[in-house]
Amino acid sequence: MLIVTIAVLLILLVLSIPVAATLIMLGLVLDFGFSSFPLYRATGEIMWTGSESFVLIAIPFFVLLGEILVRAGIAEKTYATLESWMSRLPGGLLHANVATATLFSATSGSSVATAATVATVALPQARQLGYDERLFAGSIAAGGTLGIIIPPSINLIIYGFLAETSIPKLFAAGLIPGLLLALLFMVTSAGMCTLWPRLGGQRRTFDWPTRWRGLVHLLPILVLFIVIIGSIYAGWATPTEAAALGVLAAMGLAAWNRRLNLKMLRKSVESTMRTTAMIMLIILAANVLNFVLASVGLSRELSDFLDGVGFGPTGTILLIMALYFVLGFFVETLSLMVITIPIVTPIVFGMGFDPVWFGVLVILLIEMALITPPVGLNLYVVQGVRKRGSLNDVMIGAIPFVAVMMLMAILILIFPSIALWLPGVLG
Repeated sequence: MLIVTIAVLLILLVLSIPVAATLIMLGLVLDFGFSSFPLYRATGEIMWTGSESFVLIAIPFFVLLGEILVRAGIAEKTYATLESWMSRLPGGLLHANVATATLFSATSGSSVATAATVATVALPQARQLGYDERLFAGSIAAGGTLGIIIPPSINLIIYGFLAETSIPKLFAAGLIPGLLLALLFMVTSAGMCTLWPRLGGQRRTFDWPTRWRGLVHLLPILVLFIVIIGSIYAGWATPTEAAALGVLAAMGLAAWNRRLNLKMLRKSVESTMRTTAMIMLIILAANVLNFVLASVGLSRELSDFLDGVGFGPTGTILLIMALYFVLGFFVETLSLMVITIPIVTPIVFGMGFDPVWFGVLVILLIEMALITPPVGLNLYVVQGVRKRGSLNDVMIGAIPFVAVMMLMAILILIFPSIALWLPGVLG
């Protein structure tokens, strides 16, 4: 059964069949091949049950928030301010890339929106100042991945929904690893530009009055973060309600920047509808597949197989990490989550691992799939904005940051408190 499942899944994905259709088709193959009951008759009920969760309403709100921010003109001023403060470091603009991505990750919840926003603002300056375009593009693609681990994160919401885990605790658990990962990205960039100065391009200098005046442009991001995360931990709003408050705050900021109009709102809503429809269709199809997998006993077989191998808890986690790393080369991030999480979480939780800790580890491993070829979505986003050269340049530039992510995953495995300290403090 396991061999048939993997073979059919890989064949359908290689044929470039849309992911939602692939999941439904795989469910039908397993239903007709291994079930004595017509499981397909429950499809409607399973889809309806999976779509009526209040938690999922947060997804379109966070997508809309990101779309409004992209069109509100906040990115350019934020990037300029961060550049003025980091220009003296080796590879100054590389740090501005990561820092800007970090701030936008703390509001939009979307890696793709973050990468596209930073790439649009930053790439023209890289060409003017002589930065190595491969490393520069790689830093933008890697910085964009922070959007799925730094709260508020759409992927953390989906994990919480699939694994029935507290979303506020997941948000708290993702903050320190996300900030630490951003710091490691910056240390890596500084180290490479120190060893090979030609990678860093021309340094620009700014006087202190310019730097201090620019800090006012960071206030919109800070306000949004306080509105969203602050309202959750103050007990004033659920994650879904906080997302709605964030949309209202983003609209207010757009109006302050004189970018709020019907045309901008229409484009934001249209893009949100397309993205939300794609995400929800994949989630609903995954619900159907997971129902079939549980009904035909594949989850139980996989659990028995892992128990029979005798790796123990740590060995099993290492095996799961290796599995995610390999699958990340071939399966898109959201699809990877909804296919694997319902299968592996019962095994991991049954071994006594903390659901919140495992959620952060999984999200970090899935982050790598955003910048590993051939389906790394952020690579294509940055190259699409770049509009010259080869996609291979972006892939090569992202390699050092993939290594940093793997190091971060190992650190979380060895020191679980990196993810669990803040949720414990906040209760």
